[in-house]
Amino acid sequence: MSSSTDHNEKLLQKYLDGQCTVAEIEELYAWLQSTGSHRSLLAAMQQEFQKTMGEHHEIPSEVSDRMETRLLQDISREKVVKFRQRTRIRWAAAAVIVLLLGSGMYYYISSVSSRKTFTTSNNALADTGDIAPGTNKAVLILANGDVVTLDSAGNQVINQGQTVVRQKNGQLEYAVQGNSDAVVYNTLTVPRGGQFHIVLPDGSRVWLNAASSMRYPTAFNGDRREVELQGQGYFEVAPNARQPFFVKVNNLEVQVLGTSFDIMAYADEKSINTTLVEGLVNVKNGTTEQRLKPGQQAIVDPATGSMVVRTADVDEVIAWKTGFFEFDNASLGAILRQLARWYDIDISYNQTGNERLFGGRISRSLPLSDILHMLEANGSTFSLSGRKLTVTSGK
Repeated sequence: MSSSTDHNEKLLQKYLDGQCTVAEIEELYAWLQSTGSHRSLLAAMQQEFQKTMGEHHEIPSEVSDRMETRLLQDISREKVVKFRQRTRIRWAAAAVIVLLLGSGMYYYISSVSSRKTFTTSNNALADTGDIAPGTNKAVLILANGDVVTLDSAGNQVINQGQTVVRQKNGQLEYAVQGNSDAVVYNTLTVPRGGQFHIVLPDGSRVWLNAASSMRYPTAFNGDRREVELQGQGYFEVAPNARQPFFVKVNNLEVQVLGTSFDIMAYADEKSINTTLVEGLVNVKNGTTEQRLKPGQQAIVDPATGSMVVRTADVDEVIAWKTGFFEFDNASLGAILRQLARWYDIDISYNQTGNERLFGGRISRSLPLSDILHMLEANGSTFSLSGRKLTVTSGK
């Protein structure tokens, strides 16, 4: 590593730690703007800053403290999210794990045998169209069979007996007015390329990931609250000890007493994973039952019914809810399955038994081409035709 590159890398980390002087900020941005290989980082900074401005209409103090006047001028009011230290790896919350070396920006790969690197490039995707990331969208199937299309901008009110359903932008809210013994069931289906947030009649909140669905009653009567899930959902359950909450996934049942947890149960994944963030849950599969503590994950093999409990990386599990892909020793195949759901693409990939493992944190708001550019190295190449992605080499 050259002395100048080493200096610039240290300068970047110093800036992200909020310790740069104005003169050092000017030097850093002159360097970042000096070569096209750093433009994706600057674009990610701009994207995150604009998102924050749209949500808060002001610069948060933790950002403004590090964004001197020159920064606002140089990168068109862009935001830099601080790297955080984690198992000796620098994580960039705006885009991906980043290190800056002599050859330009490159991304960290966690490998079984050694640390690898792969550079950004513009080969296979240069002459193809791009695909935008997913959005808030879903389809609500009412008990009478009527279908209501939901999206990010929609606002509407649906009356179902004593229940009023309100769509507010990217969220669905249920409110029960009066008492009624007549309970009907709705199904919220989120397609590939979508996500959606729902507030159930008891006040519990559920975030559904792409290619997921949930069947639930319009009111919770009786001695238990029960919903059925396919795909992936993050739950924040309203406490009610007299009426425990249950989530059913095929033969698996998760019993809840006021808690936050994630269930991942896609048909194309090898296991059903229940991860507890806080509170208490019992995971039952057939005659096997385990009680989870916060930070633990129950892994069930649908084929055998076996269940294993382990300590989970909660940040990685719920990264999708907070707007990121996060990988820790993930195979290319596992990454591609997530991309297929979020970008609504079909993937042709002949998986090998000797896949390289990746680690990184990538914004889900980036276009597909940006993600693929990060993966185009060390022999991995892609071709995109319409919505079909072909992996021509992934070894």
